[in-house]
Amino acid sequence: MTSSSLVVTFRVNEQSRAVIADALDGVADTVFLTEVAPEARAEVLRNAGAVLARNTARDLRPEELALLRGARLLQFMSAGVDFIPLHGLPPELPVAANGGAYAEPMAEHAVAMALAAAKRLFIEHANLSKGEFNQFTRNRMLAGGICGVLGFGGIGVATARLMRCLGMRIHAVNRRGATDEPVDWIGTPDRIDELLAASDVLVVSIPLTPSTHHLIGARELSLMKSDAILVNLARGEIVDETALYEHLKANPGFTACIDAWWIEPIRHGQFRVDRPFFHLSNVIASPHNSASVAGASEVALRRAVANCRRALIGEKPIHLVGPDDRMT
Repeated sequence: MTSSSLVVTFRVNEQSRAVIADALDGVADTVFLTEVAPEARAEVLRNAGAVLARNTARDLRPEELALLRGARLLQFMSAGVDFIPLHGLPPELPVAANGGAYAEPMAEHAVAMALAAAKRLFIEHANLSKGEFNQFTRNRMLAGGICGVLGFGGIGVATARLMRCLGMRIHAVNRRGATDEPVDWIGTPDRIDELLAASDVLVVSIPLTPSTHHLIGARELSLMKSDAILVNLARGEIVDETALYEHLKANPGFTACIDAWWIEPIRHGQFRVDRPFFHLSNVIASPHNSASVAGASEVALRRAVANCRRALIGEKPIHLVGPDDRMT
């Protein structure tokens, strides 16, 4: 093993091995940690050029974390790393999330939810089941409206491209307040109030960090249009659960499309909601399955390995996790 090796900390099948080899394109050897003898693990990790992990809290032993300090990158497979304890990692170790790993299927999911809300599909399905044929109850066009994207990374950009095809104008917020993508308006996070007030559809696609926890609460919801559509693909905790429930009750024309929940099985070991969202007709729900499509895991793996390759050949990796976001 050399210092240019990629160490994969989790078990992979033959198809995934082929994807890894193809994405690395010969710049490094690959070592699969699950196949390394216990007595050799320390040396493998100490000499790793880059490390690809799912969850270091599960993949590695606590005493092994310090061994990664010489690596050029610790790359995670998931786009969100808020559920991974990052505080125990060497502070000098560059850490990257797999931003935009599942962007395309998640973007389709966002559009599907927004269209279902605008066209009242679930509401009128329920009405038909009761014998109500509301042919002349108006639904809405998305064309001509504003799609606000809170977090203009891979998922936000992919969603914006589809929404633009529907005729929506794109307003966005990201950390830089700038983008190479075509938008009608873009601002920095301090201008979120403007984004909220303008949006007919608001897509939440930012990572959960200490600064984005409960970023959208009662005040922020009150700034939105009374008939706006909120689509949360990111993390439930970005939106205050109680505030959202109370807003939905008070504003029946407002719709919440929830794919990301506050308590979920993968992150918390169970699914739970503390407010009866499913009793509300202006809620459209899915079980955080926006990325669960055939082939998505292969695409995500290829993108993660491509970022490892950047680090291994001396280029700057993308989707690096900032120091303020590594306090979890």
